[in-house]
Formats: sequence, structure tokens, C-alpha cells
Amino acid sequence: MIIVDNALRQREQAGDPIKVAMIGAGFMGRGVVNQTLNSVPGMDIVAISNRNIAAAERAFTEAGATDSVKVSSAAELSQVVADGGRAITDDAFVLTRAEGIDCVLDVTGDVGFGAAVTVDAIDQGKHLVTMNAELDGTVGPILRRKADAAGVILSACDGDQPGVQMNLYRFVRSIGVEPLVCGNIKGLQDPYRNPTTQREFAEKWGQKPEMVTSFADGTKISFEQAIVANATGMTVAKRGMYGYEYEGHIDEATRLYDIDELRELGGIVEYVVGFGIQPGPGVYVFGSHDDPKQQHYLNLYKLGEGPLYSFYTPYHLCHFEVPLSIARVVLFGDPVMQPAGAPRVEVIARAKTDLAAGTVIDGLGGYHTYGECETAAITADEDLLPIGVAEGATLRVDVAKDHCLTYGDVDLPPGRLIDQLRTEQRTTFTQP
Repeated sequence: MIIVDNALRQREQAGDPIKVAMIGAGFMGRGVVNQTLNSVPGMDIVAISNRNIAAAERAFTEAGATDSVKVSSAAELSQVVADGGRAITDDAFVLTRAEGIDCVLDVTGDVGFGAAVTVDAIDQGKHLVTMNAELDGTVGPILRRKADAAGVILSACDGDQPGVQMNLYRFVRSIGVEPLVCGNIKGLQDPYRNPTTQREFAEKWGQKPEMVTSFADGTKISFEQAIVANATGMTVAKRGMYGYEYEGHIDEATRLYDIDELRELGGIVEYVVGFGIQPGPGVYVFGSHDDPKQQHYLNLYKLGEGPLYSFYTPYHLCHFEVPLSIARVVLFGDPVMQPAGAPRVEVIARAKTDLAAGTVIDGLGGYHTYGECETAAITADEDLLPIGVAEGATLRVDVAKDHCLTYGDVDLPPGRLIDQLRTEQRTTFTQP
């Protein structure tokens, strides 16, 4: 932020704002547009695509931009951008293929659709910042490889917990402390929540019940922690993570972890859950330092006697920080977070209830499955089904509640890009 804010003001003064095209215009997308147009100098949202084009128009009008025009081709959008205007469309590929776009922003959370637009943006030579942790946690490593080959940046974003954790991880590492736990702070986790149980909460906040359910049932946090693991090289200590129930300040949670185990594993991703956790909802990084002289200083600075030292950010501001992520990518070539190489952690599908053969599995945050973290090695060895590819699959057999689905349990729909990318990822990387 210290560098980015001045750089954005310089772009504003030069009359050359960063031009962003956004895919998805739901609750979070509308927040991003409002933030960018009204609070971020040197950046403009020049185009929005949404399957329901009225939602794209709403995102602009709620932010005070009432002059957007409808377009149906990349050529039309290119002209609108060149003329200094703003456009809406129901075709995301108009955005990925238009000229004059500095960065594409994916705010969909849809794995299959997100894969298609991400691959196309890369093929068209465009940077892409994504809030789609579900896609990143399913095929992020191979998408990052494709982006590198194309000379563009594919990055997760700040504001979401994974990006906030990565900022904190980078800070902790930069001062010579060895990060050993990257964690998320939650108030609720119940893998059996479903859209019916979460509908009232979703309606209160103007969100979709399925999205809210994915937060409550642990699927979202599993994706978030998986992509942190894949970016840092960390792992999980057990299937599903420890997920300690905890009340109190996060500084005292250092006692929950065995430093010898953490070092043996090379660091872990984690979460704690409880209504009384402070600060909540935030993120934390626990690290160690081997130098007695520096340990003395850390104690003087009120971080305690170790062996684990607690660093935390007490909030994650989601859409407020997304424009800064875009600026980091476009202006400085600094991705907020990317997979470091081969996948380290996957998100597998578990049955939320007893399911009969012939069931067509519904989407994330639905009635049929919830996601849990597992190491990539075990996922491969046991042929476990990633939840990111489970939607639309048909069960071949009856499965019991909490069963970990395998590829052998299902028939996948034919011809899906996401399955092709999974195959390519599997053959490209040697699993750890």
C-alpha cells in the first residue's frame, strides 16, 4: 500500500488509469465496482460481464455510473474503451478478447466457467486477478504454468483471507522469522449446513444461500487454506486440518501446536474456530526464530518467549483491497499469491448425507457434499475426487454420510475443460 497508493495517484494525474474488466456482478462484484469507481484513483472498471446483464448494469448504476452501453463483440468493447466509456455484456469472452484492457478480474467463484475464461484470458495475453479460490484450489498450478508461458500474471487477491495470509507470511519471512503456521480465524464450522439452513442469513446480507453455505460447511476455508499451502509449500497435518475449537486471543493459541511437528512437516495451514476468538475474523501466522539475541528482542517487543511467535491481521476487507491487488500486478508485476509449483494440498469431496447411486451431485455449498483439505500425495494415492470437479458427476454406487468420494464412485460429464486441466496438471507435475 505504501508504494501502490502513490503509483495509482501518478496514473490518475497522467490521465492513464488502469483499465479493468470484471467477470461476475454479484454481491462481491458490486462492492468492487463501487470501491474502484469512488475510492481508487488511477483505476477504472471499464467493462462488466454477467450472464444476467441486468446485474452488470446494476453494478455500475449502484456505483454512480449510469452511462454504460451494451456490447456484444470484442470489437465493440475495444471501441468503447478507446473512447473512454464503460460497457456491459452477457458474454465474458468479449472481455477477455477486447483490446485496451490491462487486467481481467474474476469474481465468479464458479470452477467450470472460471476455468474457461481464465484460459482464454491467458491465451489473449491478459493479466488476471482472481477471487475464485475454488478454481485456484482445483487447477491453480497448471493455470499458473500456462500464464507464465504466456508472459502474463495470474494472481489471487488481497482482501480475501488467503491474500491477507500471504501478505503476513511475506512480512514475517522478511524479518527473519520462519513461518510455521498460516491460519484462518472462523466463528462457525458445521459440515452439514445446507442452503436451507443458511437461507435466512443469506437473505439478510444479500448473498446466495449456496455461497453462504460454502462458508459454513468448511468448503470455502478448505479452498482458501489449500491455495495458501500451494503458494507457500506448506501442508496439512491431518485430513481436514486440526481446526481447533478455541476461545481467547490468537496470541495464546501458539500453545496448540507442537513446534517439532511443524518443523518436520515444513509448516502447516490451519484454522481455529469459536465465537469468542479475538481478533475475529482475521488471520494469523505463527513463526519461530533460532537466534537467542533476536528472541530477546522479540520478547522485549511483547511477542513473548517463544518458541512460536504470533503475528496476526485482525480483519480481511475483501472488496476494499481487490483494486490494490490489481495495481500490484499491473504496475509492479507483483502477484499477491500464486501456486509455487506442484500442488501440495487438494480439496476433496465428502458426502454431506447418505447419497444413492444415480444422484447427480450438486454444486459447492449445496446439499450433497462438503470439502476438506488433504495432501496432494494422499489424494493421488487414494484416487480421491476433488470437490472442484464433483458438480454434475453421477454416483455409480450408494455412499454413506462423510464418505470420501473417489473417481471410481462417479461418472463425470464428458468433454469438460476442468477435467482436461486436471489431467494436464497431473501429468505435468510430479506429486509430492
